[in-house]
Amino acid sequence: MSSTAHFPDAEGFQQQSDNFMSWLQASPGVQLNPKLRLADLRASGAGRGVVAQSNISEGEELFSIPRAMVLTVQNSELRTLLGENLEEQMGPWLSLMLVMVYEYLQGEKSRWAPYFRVLPSRFDTLMFWSPAELQELQASTIVEKIGRSGAEESIRNSIAPILAKRPDLFPPPQGLASWEGDAGDAALIQVGHIMGSLIMAYAFDIEKSEDDDDEGEANDESYMTDDEEEEQLPKGMVPLADLLNADADRNNARLYQEEGALVMKAIKPIQQGEEIFNDYGEIPRADLLRRYGYVTDNYAVYDVLELSLETICEAAGLPNADVESQPRLEFLASLDILDDGYVIPRPVNANPSLQDILPAELVVLLATLTLSPEEFKQRVSKDKAPKPVLDANSTAILIKALQKRQEQYATSLADDLQLRASLSPLPETGDVDEGARRVRMALQVRIGEKEVLQAVLGMLQPTTSNSLKRSANGDDGESRQFKTQRV
Repeated sequence: MSSTAHFPDAEGFQQQSDNFMSWLQASPGVQLNPKLRLADLRASGAGRGVVAQSNISEGEELFSIPRAMVLTVQNSELRTLLGENLEEQMGPWLSLMLVMVYEYLQGEKSRWAPYFRVLPSRFDTLMFWSPAELQELQASTIVEKIGRSGAEESIRNSIAPILAKRPDLFPPPQGLASWEGDAGDAALIQVGHIMGSLIMAYAFDIEKSEDDDDEGEANDESYMTDDEEEEQLPKGMVPLADLLNADADRNNARLYQEEGALVMKAIKPIQQGEEIFNDYGEIPRADLLRRYGYVTDNYAVYDVLELSLETICEAAGLPNADVESQPRLEFLASLDILDDGYVIPRPVNANPSLQDILPAELVVLLATLTLSPEEFKQRVSKDKAPKPVLDANSTAILIKALQKRQEQYATSLADDLQLRASLSPLPETGDVDEGARRVRMALQVRIGEKEVLQAVLGMLQPTTSNSLKRSANGDDGESRQFKTQRV
């Protein structure tokens, strides 16, 4: 979902939409349901969206985009012009970024020019936040996942040499003689971040593997390269499919992969005048902000709290969380059940239980840290970790770890709720201060994380009292076993 501020050409907004739809309708193989229209939703702060002009039945096809129309490495002429297997050399992320940089710089000569004009050119994703704005997220671990420096290193190492070698294919922006020097580097980083952000927010995995179902899967990774990138599916930008806004509660459409096309279908009846929504899946608002640049209360139910191994070890009295120097951590690592951090989801059931929300691996870690030296020695000799059982000692460490996590935030939940209540709503139309918008989104993210933290603490403290009573009666608490990891 993009706000009005992300489309700077306000006067040409509707004309760009009209040109885009005309381009689609004139493209061979494209099928558009006449019941749809591309709507101007700036009055509600949503940029563009797709709306039903008349009632639509469940299962009805909304539109079909031929694979040849999808903006991919395979469909761009750049692969032929360079004479190289870009995906094999660069991976799916960077190869698509390079292709999009090429098509973007071609301007009107690109076959996807009308498509580029309806895509946002400004973003509220965390990649574009200033250090001061990022501080508003306080202790949220989402800041560690931005990967800006890694992304820029990848752009400089993998894309810049190709641009420098082939200026005939990649003409520098107006006012620049070349991509060399500080000015050229800054221009490349800017356009690289734009294309990377478009891929992160809008691209789909478009090819099926034997283990995949027929549904298109929205892309959800950072655009940094990593060791797993080679295993990822090829990615592509699907015109019109990515203009659907997303809503966890009102999701009524889904993209399916068929033999020669990608087809959007209604998954429930859609009434005249209703907007057509995709869904990003069960992702917390922190990730929603990082990937897509906005937050909404509809995704609050998916908020999580991340608890680092370092914080847990500190709560347990260990001097550090270095695996090689801590035998208990090394033991769990050898069993492949040790993580750098643990994700605790928001309790959402009417009567939530700790078994529903605490990852089994976390409980095993806590149980291991509370073993006596003799008990630990026996576990090592049997090469078997403790059962995921939360007893009084484990609970005490977890409570202390959560309290330490709470202290990492600069403000309390009560402070944040009071601040939110004091803020007047931002206007949905007109100029909205970018900084003010980002501060409010950061506030929502940290409120969500603190609500999860407080809820889990509230569930644990009665457990501590009950566990102590059981221990006094000779009960070791073995009845509270955790079977699966939720996240």
